[in-house]
Amino acid sequence: MARRKRGTPEQQARRALIGELLSTANVQSMDDIQELFKETIAEFMEGSLEAEFDEELGYEPYDVKNKTTDNSRNGHSKKSLRTSMGKVEIDIPRDRNGDFEPQLIRKNQTSISQDMENKIISMYAKGMSTSDIADHIRDIYGLSVSDSTVSRITDKILPEAKEWQQRPLESVYAVVFMDAIHYHVRSEGQIIKKAVYIAIGVNMNGRKDVLGIWVGENESAKFWVGALNSLRNRGVEDILIACTDNLTGFSQAIEAVFPKTDIQNCIIHQLRNSCKYVSYKDIKALMADLKKVYTAVDEEASLNALDAFAAAWDAKYPKISKSWYDNWANLSTYFKFPPELRKLIYTTNTIEGFNRQLKKVTKAKSVFPTDDSLFKMLYLAMKDITKKWTGRRQDWSRIYAQLVIYYGDRIPE
Repeated sequence: MARRKRGTPEQQARRALIGELLSTANVQSMDDIQELFKETIAEFMEGSLEAEFDEELGYEPYDVKNKTTDNSRNGHSKKSLRTSMGKVEIDIPRDRNGDFEPQLIRKNQTSISQDMENKIISMYAKGMSTSDIADHIRDIYGLSVSDSTVSRITDKILPEAKEWQQRPLESVYAVVFMDAIHYHVRSEGQIIKKAVYIAIGVNMNGRKDVLGIWVGENESAKFWVGALNSLRNRGVEDILIACTDNLTGFSQAIEAVFPKTDIQNCIIHQLRNSCKYVSYKDIKALMADLKKVYTAVDEEASLNALDAFAAAWDAKYPKISKSWYDNWANLSTYFKFPPELRKLIYTTNTIEGFNRQLKKVTKAKSVFPTDDSLFKMLYLAMKDITKKWTGRRQDWSRIYAQLVIYYGDRIPE
């Protein structure tokens, strides 16, 4: 019984050609089809590269009379490409001058599934686990990708990430926000808690940028000295204002590397520490009295409010006012500035918002196998998050005018 013909005449004609090809190639199994497919890819690639090469040189092989260049053909080089069907060997045409830059297959390209790899990296940057990515690729594309393959593909980002970490920076930053978040990393058979140190700078044009991400041990002022020296070694000569939490020794670490920098401890961090052990029934009234301290019109009014707070609450919570008095030098810096600049620096919300986005991306990972795997994911997440950081603050012209008044001799022309 004859097989019923399906499809349009064009489809039928194409199927007839395919049938003839399968018969001529003596295809007997799926393995034979796979080999034929690889040969088809190689033939298509080589034909396209030759056409690209002809256009580059301006003449076809042996058409010497139309040659208008001193360059000429110089044989071929072998290249092995990875495909979903396995490795494919192709011949890449060479020119004598070494000027030919193929567009179909780039010089350093080792796969024709580059788009697939970009998709895998993008999914990884969004926080998907390697097993979830493998499942997704299999469901959508019907391809089997192992967890180790996903890791290998994303590992290609590491050299780029390390280069980003060493890139040159601007000489002066108006404000630099510094904070740390914590992750669990496997090390020598144990799971340990590590700190990830992050610095976000606002340059003199009002644009913010992540200056560095460093994976270290538990947060310490000593490690911050190393991170700050890294910024200096990459070209940062001055930071006008540094906004930090009140980690012990942090101020000394900043002063050791950037002695002229004004330091503003985060008011929100201070408030959190202040109410950590306050009774639920007292919290509302206590926070209302503290609000008078940090929203005062100037430093003198703020100190008066702090004295009043101490008189009202020291009998029950003596450590709160003491903490404010002990840290006053770095808590009160923002009072000398006008409202726009105060709003920018009195809290580290800029970096805390960024950290929350990082946590959202990495929440599927309870433990990272290595420091590099943690750094790799944070770098990719950072690139994804900062794509939206395209403009400067709307109030920057007013802030810049204020910075010029306070730091005019330190602002580059």
